[in-house]
Amino acid sequence: MNFETPEDLHYLDSHEWVRVDDGRIGITDFAQDELGDVVFVDLPDEGESVAAGEAFGVVESIKAVSDLYAPVSGTVTATNDALADEPERLNDDPYGEGWLIEVEFDESELAELLDAAAYADQIA
Repeated sequence: MNFETPEDLHYLDSHEWVRVDDGRIGITDFAQDELGDVVFVDLPDEGESVAAGEAFGVVESIKAVSDLYAPVSGTVTATNDALADEPERLNDDPYGEGWLIEVEFDESELAELLDAAAYADQIA
């Protein structure tokens, strides 16, 4: 199967992504496919800190409960509250309406992440 891996994102090998422009973090198309239908998402509150490589929340699907890992460290500036009522947005639009949190972060950490080509190789 061919999964979408947008070029403007940086990826964690545990299938999370971060977008530099707005600091949004989400899960990849591959991850949402592996999870199956998402039924619940637990996210940190605005103002909380997240640490690169550390769990910051949980996503629950009909198949499994999985931790969400932060690709970068920073302070949560926004949470996608729409996911509380519509967790299926993660399945429908993982790079758009299905974003999880926004963080303020130091771009120097991006060097530790995978680019789109490296991530696509990993999931191939």
